[in-house]
Amino acid sequence: MSNPQLTQKLEQTIQNIPDFPKPGIQFKDITPIFLDPQLYEEVIADMANFSRGKIDVVCGIESRGYLFGIAIAVALQVPFILIRKKGKLPPPFVAQEYDLEYGSAEIEMRTGQLKPGQRVLIHDDLLATGGTTEAAAKLVEKQGGEVAQFSFLIGLKDLHGTDRLQQFNAEIHQVLEY
Repeated sequence: MSNPQLTQKLEQTIQNIPDFPKPGIQFKDITPIFLDPQLYEEVIADMANFSRGKIDVVCGIESRGYLFGIAIAVALQVPFILIRKKGKLPPPFVAQEYDLEYGSAEIEMRTGQLKPGQRVLIHDDLLATGGTTEAAAKLVEKQGGEVAQFSFLIGLKDLHGTDRLQQFNAEIHQVLEY
């Protein structure tokens, strides 16, 4: 968790949308953060401070992982690598399949961008069950990278995504937890 002042500002800014995208879901709308450049900068500073000196590269998960991930990489002056949905990257790439509630999906990462031994921060906007993030970590490992950290704007603790990520022995940072 982050500093109490930032947490309070974010809780006042993020909007809860009941029953979206389906009944029973409380959607956390983060888009109002982007209407307040100062708040956005505070979020980036918080996330960058968590990772400063501990990572060599940031990998962001499509597409909302790019919203903060690129800015974190810029703040830390490290490269940013895209992790995309199947079929969105030109070859050569490495792929990782993962299970969804009904069926499966696949994510990809270009080969040659991540160097063996690099310490990686994997970033996404939200941690729910952890399936996509786990697949991203496996992609990093397939290319010889070391998963050093995970960061998320929001973690949904009732879905136990952090449990799934423990296997990587990496630090986990969630700015907010619900």
